Amino acid sequence: MIRLQRVYDEHGSDPRAETRFLVDRLWPRGRKKADLHLDGWPREVGPSTELRRWFAHDVARWDEFRRRYTRELDAHPDAWEPLLDAARHGRITLLHGARDTEHNNAVVLKDYLEARLKRASRTKPRRTVH
Repeated sequence: MIRLQRVYDEHGSDPRAETRFLVDRLWPRGRKKADLHLDGWPREVGPSTELRRWFAHDVARWDEFRRRYTRELDAHPDAWEPLLDAARHGRITLLHGARDTEHNNAVVLKDYLEARLKRASRTKPRRTVH
């Protein structure tokens, strides 16, 4: 299971019961590392500086942002594969700093990872009983 959480919100569950990744390229203002209980901060999984600046959280650019960010993810599997591996083994939380909880890179990344999890589960060979 993959869930999203804003870094400025209270923990919804025990942070030790999940693997927590900050998925923004920039560190969130006013937050201390110890407060986030992170297992990782893979900066390179966040959108490029150019894409982030172009998007500027403009909802009118959301669909194009999703397309461009997905292309960036496709080009850098080394950035997101550790998150996918962690999701295969348990619950993960993708932390982000965006105020808009519906239009941000963590939403796109969650969808991206979940699609790969589903694809992998469909391609597993079925066991046959002899």
